[in-house]
Amino acid sequence: MADVLNANRSILVAGGGMSGLSAALEAAEAGIPVCLVEREPYLGGRVARMNKYFPKLCPPSCGLEINFRRIRNNPLIRVFTMAEVEKIAGEAGNFDVTIKVAPRYVNEKCTGCGLCSEAASTAVPDAFNYGLQTVRAAYLPHEFAFPMRYVVAPEVIGTPEAEAIKAACPYGAVELDMQPATFDLNVGAIVWATGWQPYDATGIRYCGVGKHRNVITNVVMERLASPGGPTGGRITRPSDGVEAKKIAFVQCAGSRDENHLPYCSGVCCLASLKQATYLLERHENASATIFYIDIRALGKYESFFTTVRSDPRVNLIKGKPGEISEDPETGMVTVQVEDQATGGIVKDQFDLVVLAVGMVPSCAVETPPAQLALDEHGFVLDEQPVPGIVGAGCARKPVDVASSVQDATAAALKAIQATCRR
Repeated sequence: MADVLNANRSILVAGGGMSGLSAALEAAEAGIPVCLVEREPYLGGRVARMNKYFPKLCPPSCGLEINFRRIRNNPLIRVFTMAEVEKIAGEAGNFDVTIKVAPRYVNEKCTGCGLCSEAASTAVPDAFNYGLQTVRAAYLPHEFAFPMRYVVAPEVIGTPEAEAIKAACPYGAVELDMQPATFDLNVGAIVWATGWQPYDATGIRYCGVGKHRNVITNVVMERLASPGGPTGGRITRPSDGVEAKKIAFVQCAGSRDENHLPYCSGVCCLASLKQATYLLERHENASATIFYIDIRALGKYESFFTTVRSDPRVNLIKGKPGEISEDPETGMVTVQVEDQATGGIVKDQFDLVVLAVGMVPSCAVETPPAQLALDEHGFVLDEQPVPGIVGAGCARKPVDVASSVQDATAAALKAIQATCRR
């Protein structure tokens, strides 16, 4: 019992997406102090960028708003945005962690009034919307961001524009002299929930991403369909802004391919089925064609697949496209594929082509600042050389939102147990 009483019972959660939020809340509501660290200026991760969840098709604000309220009401959770874990040393029950925080140039006095943005004139890429539009150099990351606090882009720091932004704030919330800062923590366990990134489809020869204007990825499709997105929820062609009514969804774009991602991300089929409903609910005469290898909609999601498939405007073709081309004058995209059911060649034109790209664990893209054991694809393994570091959610394996919450709950329990080790 003495070892338990002397153990450091606090937990660090790296990553503020749905998995990180869930792990932090479960641990804190069990009475454990938690430090939640997120690289972006807001919490919510990829889920915050979605238009809707499947299979209920409700907006992400539903679940995120509840979690944000739980965070606000729990004094055991400390949240650091625009922050990264820089160094980890030690063992279960006694980890020394260094956190680096980037300057936001806006402090806690911010009321979200937007006067600073009105004073800004420089346009910077809108990262939340994957660069599909620009925002002013003083901006709110998105409409229901948590924390609800503006950011001043570093591009204007040191300019007269920055001084004008500061002068426009009546609350003294703009601090132009903020500097990068580091601080140290001592925690008993770590939950690594750094999430995933969409596979870079520009390297897939037949897809034409980066070359064809009207070939986009599934993550971009989510933003186009969102009312808070760059088009106000209109699903339009990037080439001319015309609404798309005939869309092709190409499954396994780079996935299950030894030259790209050899594994299946598991959720891409469901994501495309969901995105087909975005299109069909907007236009009565719209049509969606899904080119697939296998449709994976198991268990509770099978009924969702059955519902979408039963719509006569949905056409499922078993086959992987061999060629995707675009007419430079009309912007129409042609997809050619061998239909494995009939053996015939299907060649059709579409307003827009959406590629279902897979999930790449963030640990495969950036080396973690700890001795994390990863599998050959970059996912965090269950057994770690240093006990007390626990993977969660999509950092551990490709999962949907509901499964990531369950996985994060399990990770929180393992972390709580690890804090008692010496």
